[in-house]
Amino acid sequence: MKTGARVLLILLLLILLAGIPGGSRQVCAQPDFFPELELRSGYLQLALLLAALTFAPAFVVLMTSFTRIVVVLSFVRSSLATQQIPPNQVITGLALFMTIFVMYPTMEVVNEQALQPYLEGEITGEEAWAEAKAPLSDFMLYQTREKDLALFIDLSGGEYPAEKAALPLQVLVPAFVISELKTAFQMGFILFIPFLIIDMVVASTLMSMGMFMLPPVIVSLPFKILLFVLVDGWHLVVKSLLESYG
Repeated sequence: MKTGARVLLILLLLILLAGIPGGSRQVCAQPDFFPELELRSGYLQLALLLAALTFAPAFVVLMTSFTRIVVVLSFVRSSLATQQIPPNQVITGLALFMTIFVMYPTMEVVNEQALQPYLEGEITGEEAWAEAKAPLSDFMLYQTREKDLALFIDLSGGEYPAEKAALPLQVLVPAFVISELKTAFQMGFILFIPFLIIDMVVASTLMSMGMFMLPPVIVSLPFKILLFVLVDGWHLVVKSLLESYG
């Protein structure tokens, strides 16, 4: 997992190399979602570098499986009504390592075809970005619905390309994100159903017993946790998430 653990660093480096002009080597090629800029001042280059460091993590998160995973895990916590258990740090950390696991094959390709050749001086920054973009685009395209792609292509005023790999990132990334969100909400809906049934049964039982002042959530919470433990809920959720990218 050595290469997979560097997934965010690899993507961040490639985005910076593609988006930040300057340096003794020609690494000023910019990805198609950055405007053309002619930078002559070193201070301006530094300012752009700091700006890229701010926005690059967002690009990295939205171009991987992180969005779907963290949303579904958040739905699990919400359906259990356990408030901040597991804590946000645990949810985010688990989502991050699951993302590394899912993206490992893609990152292997990025590392072998783009990062290592660039670090060894065999290709330029522009070529490295093109080589890194291809496997990432393939991953996103496989998970993106045609309807979402068509939406952003139409709104951008462009034409549907003959090859999907030619789609610009300003079209592909948002289409990929909303497709991931829809899938995550579908999985979240299914997760809510059994716990909703428990809430309804507990609420009906308390009303029939005349215990109107006792909140149903307090009584149903232990039963929901017990059900989740008995069916090995975390194993099922993680398995479903990983298999959804198969």
